[in-house]
Amino acid sequence: MQIFRVALNRLVQESHDFDAVVAIDVLRSFSTAAYAFAAGASEIHPVGTAAEAELLLDLLPDALTVGALPGGRPMPGFDLGNSPARVRELNLRGRPVILSTAAGVQALLRFRSAPRLFAASLVCAGATLRALRAAAPKRVALITTGEWIDRDGDEDIACADYLAAGLQGERIDGDALARRVRDSDFGRRFIAGNDPALPLADLDLCAQVDRFDFAMPVTRGHHGLVMRVAPERR
Repeated sequence: MQIFRVALNRLVQESHDFDAVVAIDVLRSFSTAAYAFAAGASEIHPVGTAAEAELLLDLLPDALTVGALPGGRPMPGFDLGNSPARVRELNLRGRPVILSTAAGVQALLRFRSAPRLFAASLVCAGATLRALRAAAPKRVALITTGEWIDRDGDEDIACADYLAAGLQGERIDGDALARRVRDSDFGRRFIAGNDPALPLADLDLCAQVDRFDFAMPVTRGHHGLVMRVAPERR
């Protein structure tokens, strides 16, 4: 198996021949998505813009809209910002979610044509790893999305390290990975506590390695991309 590490903000080539792509966003898109599924969400629809979300809401009027602008501030007009702490308080049983964020969702859209596509964060990294092993792709790309001009993105690199190590049969130190989330440039902004859009509770939830035992595969549906839960079969 060949493993490719790709930073979204450095990606210049549109075409690719990966058999599987894992889009990683620990702080916070795909942690929020995982907590939404744990709260009962039936499916999650990633969309690129607020306008697309509005159009999709006409087709899915009972959907919860969750979104954030670059830097993490809530998307105007959406029900919730990109916050796992807020999402986990809800009863979303059977309810769809429309998700629009500046990093993780954009990676899914960029690689929408991949034969296998996953959304991942540390809270479901182990299940994602096992799903990848079961699929046995020859060429897998790990797409990190958190690196920006003012952010090292190490929270996502930590998740990519987890997946790469697991695919290569190497040991994984979950405690060290959780520390890297907290010590990352973006993680320290949550710890600083001076931005209400970046609550410490979100950081705590995002740093919980393997909290959930499901992967989040993304496929093409009637209304664009759709993310669903893939529970592990034991």
